[in-house]
Amino acid sequence: MLRKVNVAVVYHSGFGHTEVLAQQVAAGAEEGGAVAKLVSVADVELVDWSELQAADAIVFGSPTYMGSVSAPFKAFMDASSKVWMEQGWKDKIAAGFTNSASQSGDKLNTLIQLSIYAAQQSMIWTGLGLPPGNNSSQGTEQDLNRIGSYLGAMAQSNADQGVDVTPPPADRETARMLGVRVAKVAARWHGGQVHGE
Repeated sequence: MLRKVNVAVVYHSGFGHTEVLAQQVAAGAEEGGAVAKLVSVADVELVDWSELQAADAIVFGSPTYMGSVSAPFKAFMDASSKVWMEQGWKDKIAAGFTNSASQSGDKLNTLIQLSIYAAQQSMIWTGLGLPPGNNSSQGTEQDLNRIGSYLGAMAQSNADQGVDVTPPPADRETARMLGVRVAKVAARWHGGQVHGE
């Protein structure tokens, strides 16, 4: 019997919105047949690096602050230099997600930063795998991938609303679908079990 793959969702969340997305990614990964683990990097001193070493896939998530990952997430990236030197995450599947208050907020730069980080770690990047939504007269704010990203999952949360309202359902579902995709890609890449196939 093939084993289930392990997916770690590594994230920082300043106000809780990105954590909601991390939870959705993890739920999607489990729906896709993986065992998912949430790893907060709010305090890099508390990160259990062995959990990341054991993962077949690592999904990186950060809010976009000033057009980049948050300072705590960057601290995590910098703290992983030993992993980089040893190529400890080589050939693990990687993916990413981000959130900002603005529709754009320069979120693409954050996903590019995450994908370059994954490339430096010799990981295999997985894009969102969904067509863009809300880009025609027939589109709505309820469409999956309503912000129209390919590199990873993007979400938008109004700055004056809490996690009970934002990010909206479409963005949460988009994050969940990223988790499903990562689980299935990781299973194919590592020869594990693919749910429903």
